[in-house]
Amino acid sequence: MNPKENLKELKLKLPETSTPGGSYVSVNVRGNIAYIAIQFPILNEEYLYQGRLGNEISTEQGYKAMQLCALNVLAQVENKIGFDKIVGLNHIDAYFQSGANWDDSPIVVNGASDLFVKVLEEKGKHSRAIFGVEKLPRNFSVGLTATFTIMVE
Repeated sequence: MNPKENLKELKLKLPETSTPGGSYVSVNVRGNIAYIAIQFPILNEEYLYQGRLGNEISTEQGYKAMQLCALNVLAQVENKIGFDKIVGLNHIDAYFQSGANWDDSPIVVNGASDLFVKVLEEKGKHSRAIFGVEKLPRNFSVGLTATFTIMVE
């Protein structure tokens, strides 16, 4: 597994890591589990994909937004822990805000799931939960949290 090479092959780069917007840390390690705080579709401090899925944001754009959230998760992991310490991705929680009649959340969340498997290969397989919420901060269409098992020294 070489996540950096896989990213290069996919023509993707890790974004700059964002700073937490409150009294918390972006990566919290307890034992051999790393908890990644919610990541939004932010690219180098630029807020993207704001609005409701099915209204201002299409399903295809939502897929890309969730992919960007996953890239931000990977950026946090690489920056704070290092890809070499990843044992595996355990679970993701995906959040979205949508219009009343939109119902394609599994397709959108595949933006993250597909990316994790392409970049981390076998170590990227995970379970997931999807939550529709009334409102996300800064009117983001999607958000993503993740937990990883890591090697500890």
